[in-house]
Order: sequence, then structure tokens, then C-alpha cells
Amino acid sequence: MTRTILTTFALIFLAELGDKTQLAVLAMASRSNPWAVFIGAGAALLASTVLAVVLGCTLPRLLPESSTKILHYIAGGLFVVVGAWTIWKA
Repeated sequence: MTRTILTTFALIFLAELGDKTQLAVLAMASRSNPWAVFIGAGAALLASTVLAVVLGCTLPRLLPESSTKILHYIAGGLFVVVGAWTIWKA
């Protein structure tokens, strides 16, 4: 369990560095009460993480294994498309 916690932390921490969410929080904190921004951003990230964990635990139970494999391919494909689009727009 500790390994999963540390791996998840490292993965999310590195993935979030310099993304739009972090930059938005940085901008908001420079103009507003930093504690209010911290609480609001933390609550939003917690809520979105709870939603992802609930869906991640529920969908495999509701869908056949072949469907979850298809969802993995779709998610991977969307990451590739968004990455390519981001590079193209840069």
C-alpha cells in the first residue's frame, strides 16, 4: 500500500507541475487571499480525485473486462490526440 501511495503521489505531482491548473492557482494567489485560494483549489482537486477514484472502482465492476480494455485504449488515444493538438497549437 505504501508503494502505491508513493507512486501515485510522484506520478500526480510530476504530471501537475506547470500545468494550467497550477498556473491558474499561481495567478489567483497573486491577486487574492492565498489561504482562500489554497482551500478552494485543494477542495476542487480533492473532489475531482474522489470522482476519479469512485469511477475507477465502479466502472470495472459494472462493465465487462473487454469494455474496460476499450476504455483504456480510448483514454490513451485521447491523451495522444490532446498532446498532438497542444503541440500543433504551440
